[in-house]
Amino acid sequence: ANYNGYDFKPMITNIKEIVSNYDIGYYNQETILGGTELGLKSYPVFNSPYEVGDAMIDAGFNLVSLATNHTLDSGEKAVLNSRNYWNSKSNVLAVGSYSSTEERNEVHVEEANGITYTMLNYTYGTNGIKVPSGKEYLVNVWPCTGNNPDTDTKYQEYKNIVKEDINRVRDKVDLLIVAMHWGVEYTHEPTRYEKDMAQFLRDNGVDVIIGTHPHVIQPVTYINDTLVIYSLGNLISAQYQNQDTCTNYKCMVGAMTGLKIIKTVKGNDKTIKISDVSTELIYTYYKNWRNFKVVPFSNEKIKDYLPSYMKTYETYKTVIQKYDSNMYVVPAYE
Repeated sequence: ANYNGYDFKPMITNIKEIVSNYDIGYYNQETILGGTELGLKSYPVFNSPYEVGDAMIDAGFNLVSLATNHTLDSGEKAVLNSRNYWNSKSNVLAVGSYSSTEERNEVHVEEANGITYTMLNYTYGTNGIKVPSGKEYLVNVWPCTGNNPDTDTKYQEYKNIVKEDINRVRDKVDLLIVAMHWGVEYTHEPTRYEKDMAQFLRDNGVDVIIGTHPHVIQPVTYINDTLVIYSLGNLISAQYQNQDTCTNYKCMVGAMTGLKIIKTVKGNDKTIKISDVSTELIYTYYKNWRNFKVVPFSNEKIKDYLPSYMKTYETYKTVIQKYDSNMYVVPAYE
């Protein structure tokens, strides 16, 4: 801790080097940034300090999803605190959780290098905490309540809301990104819901779909021209591998997928193409709940933090490429 609270920046210095190469840097804020004034809380009901956001913004992240199964962990006050925090950051677009219906339905068109973009964001649920009636704006939910998307009537009904949201923004931006909090924790294989949602989003004109929630990596692939990153895994976490669910370091290994967006204009026609998709595998090191450090597998330091890194790298490279063997994964340090 420093004199004015917490400083997470030293943990992600190796990530900052990568993010700084991109115009748009996306991450998912899993826990709510309700601030220290509400009391910090850890698993299973979270509340985190604003300084987490400060560190991520410092690292170059400027696109953030807020709709997760933990959004309501610390109640409405924490959501409003979080929203105030993100609203105070003028160069960051944070989506998925809002302080009013009006705010939820506002269209935010961002621009990078002459290409306009925006992001929509949904979570499958909120860990059984009920969204207060009439305050659905607090978190965007696309509920997955059954075992089968085809017979899940609530899930199918909500497609209309998602479609409305897409239609509100689709013709106002060149690039539409959707962040999905979906799937089953600790599984490398996308669920039927994930595949159904991805197909639905693709059919409605979404360009890039980014998944989080499983805490482990899932494949990166295309559905037609839409890029689908099923799960990025963890960026930084304390879900150490000795837990039964997290053997083989799988909760300590995450992905950072980079891509190039190319816009071509001919007369009145414009096309958007995604190219140069490459995935960097990253590892979270820590000891005794201290000295957290996120290290890319391509960084020489990886051999100090994870001696068996080569075997671990190969394991998760295989997961990334499961649906598309040509999907590029940045080589590990040699």
